Amino acid sequence: MAVKAVVFDLGNVLIEWNPRHLYRKVFSDEEAMEQFLATVCTMEWNDGLDRGHPLAEAVATLSAEYPEHAEHIAAYHERWAEMVDGAIDETVAVLAELRDAGVPLYALSNWSAETFVLVRDQFPFLDWFAGVLLSSEVGVTKPDVRIFETLCRRYGLEPAATLFIDDNAPNVDGARAAGLQAHHYRSAATLREELVSLRLVAGE
Repeated sequence: MAVKAVVFDLGNVLIEWNPRHLYRKVFSDEEAMEQFLATVCTMEWNDGLDRGHPLAEAVATLSAEYPEHAEHIAAYHERWAEMVDGAIDETVAVLAELRDAGVPLYALSNWSAETFVLVRDQFPFLDWFAGVLLSSEVGVTKPDVRIFETLCRRYGLEPAATLFIDDNAPNVDGARAAGLQAHHYRSAATLREELVSLRLVAGE
């Protein structure tokens, strides 16, 4: 079926995000930093934030569990914005092509609304989206099919006519399980090739 709308993930597709951008400033030893991120402020813990767990509460609970890392954990809250390292310009350029072609654009991201507002104004291209759905708003994260169903219901999207773009393979699988078309993002160049093949942007 022809694609009538395109949905973008945000983190590491359009916006560069990595806790290491912050924690390389906090830790002097790379190995100690990696150990901390693997065992304390883990991606699983961050997933709770993405589902809407209040950040201050999550930090307090984790600090009680790992008091020796209380200062490092506090940085996750106090210096969160330093994890963001700007826009991924090549992908933003592809997004601009879609916008100029009149393709309806949406965003779906595993992201806490608490931290999203800290960097929202840094990225004017977010205004190009007809709608942005954050996982924390619905208490469910990708790849759960329910978040894709919520997206389509909220914005009146036909799943089979909607293309979802994400850098995380399980999220791509989740979108397909919900009936959407999906592209596993690896680079702006390969994304653009896919969009050309779908006749959403012009070939060069």
